[in-house]
Amino acid sequence: MSSPPEELVKAIKKQKYHIVGRHSAVKRCKWLYESIINDRFCYKQKFYGIKSHRCLQMTPTLYYCTQRCLFCWRVQSLDLGLEWNETKMNELDDPELIVEGCIEAQRRILSGYKGNPKADKKKLEEALNPKHAAISLAGEPTLYARLSELIEEFHKRGFTTFLVSNGTLPEAFKKLSEEPTQLYISLTSPDKETYAKLCRPQIRGSWSSLMKTLELLPSLNCRKVIRITLVKGYNMHGIEKYAKLIEIAEPDFVEPKAYMYVGYSRRRLKYENMPSHLEVGEFAHKLAEELSYNILDESKDSRVFLLSKHKRKLLIKK
Repeated sequence: MSSPPEELVKAIKKQKYHIVGRHSAVKRCKWLYESIINDRFCYKQKFYGIKSHRCLQMTPTLYYCTQRCLFCWRVQSLDLGLEWNETKMNELDDPELIVEGCIEAQRRILSGYKGNPKADKKKLEEALNPKHAAISLAGEPTLYARLSELIEEFHKRGFTTFLVSNGTLPEAFKKLSEEPTQLYISLTSPDKETYAKLCRPQIRGSWSSLMKTLELLPSLNCRKVIRITLVKGYNMHGIEKYAKLIEIAEPDFVEPKAYMYVGYSRRRLKYENMPSHLEVGEFAHKLAEELSYNILDESKDSRVFLLSKHKRKLLIKK
């Protein structure tokens, strides 16, 4: 595996990613801190029952992705004027070493909380033994060829897993011998033209591949979510088209969520591209009506709505 440019690695470390092995990483989620210090929690806890203080946010593909989305908070090689292939992984770290390294990194992150008088001691103690892995931090996890083994390693340790993918590698889902607890597929465009402009795909036929992923989703046994990251001025049109694509996938849930003006996305987009909670809500209600879905919940802090064909939330008990 060719090493990523040193300048890229330095920029990623500056963003406070804790690098694990050659291509994985952990980063402290805002809501991990908020849960332990201020007793506030992430919308995933509200929607799905995932405890924010026991959630490990990680990636097995820190430097690698099939897209260079304008709204991505991670530094990309082009942001630094570097030409480097982000789509190829060759030599891979063992899944067991990745999981162990990520848990150790999370514990190092939490060690700084012990001297904080505001920290909830019980939560902090529980946080040292995380029980949920969000495989969603950065990059495209399906580029990691041993993804099934990674998910299995987490499950062996009693974790639940949320896997987030851009859906550009449908064959990876066909090969999953161990499915995640919940699978997110990002559908951030109603059509190919919008997709090309916003997601900047790095491999040929990415839109067609995403369509194939939507088609195979009903065959998977895990819970499925379609996430729509809404970027004002780019992809908040074509609700009827979104609905038709979502109907193909038959997800359990749909999450229309606002783009957040953070990280390196601020070099590619403007603050004005971040929709308000009200604007996300208007989109969500129109989409729910088009799909005949129910709006089950919302989170103003994260500017996100939960839509479902079910009439109630289905919490993951752990």
